[in-house]
Amino acid sequence: MITIIDYGMGNLRSVQKAFELFYPEVRIGSSFEDILTSDKVVLPGVGAFSKAMDELKKRNLLGAIADVVKKGMPFLGICLGLQLLFTESEEGGTIEGLGILKGRVRRFADRDGLKIPHMGWNKIKSEIRNPTLRQAQGRPEQGRGTKSEILKNVPDNSFMYFVHSYYVEPEDRGVVLCETEYGLTFTSGVQKDNIYGFQFHPEKSQGQGLKIIKNFAAL
Repeated sequence: MITIIDYGMGNLRSVQKAFELFYPEVRIGSSFEDILTSDKVVLPGVGAFSKAMDELKKRNLLGAIADVVKKGMPFLGICLGLQLLFTESEEGGTIEGLGILKGRVRRFADRDGLKIPHMGWNKIKSEIRNPTLRQAQGRPEQGRGTKSEILKNVPDNSFMYFVHSYYVEPEDRGVVLCETEYGLTFTSGVQKDNIYGFQFHPEKSQGQGLKIIKNFAAL
């Protein structure tokens, strides 16, 4: 069973429909029990970081999320769901996140010609040519490295669909799966052990995005 966490924020049905293409049992769940009785868990979301954390606390879901992550269950954060995985966000002050990954959520700086939010199609760079980063990801320093299973069959420079004003800044560069250019180079995908996250919406990114959905379902 794949459970998509319902905490009152995000278009859950579109995520559910995408996973139903590749997995026999997909549900939208909002209880501790729903999450703990899953095989895989998805945390989607759009909107404000602080409100999302308030809703997760109000629904007593923080412990359930921590438990499934600790147990090694495949866990995927999408858009705001990615940002919530990190230590804190500067949105609305300094707001504490789930702290599953170390790092901070920052707002795009105002620059000439840079529209905020970052909205629409943009490329993800998954063949990152940083030797230190490539070693941390288990990739050779020279030539093409082996991608994470979550990006299997997704070509470098694939276009994905983004809608966001904030981006994650991981402390550990070794968790970075892919990057995107928008006024700066920002992290658009992460992985640490059983934890995955993407700033873009794979469920809205047509063929290449659906490959990510399929890959996560197959973990």
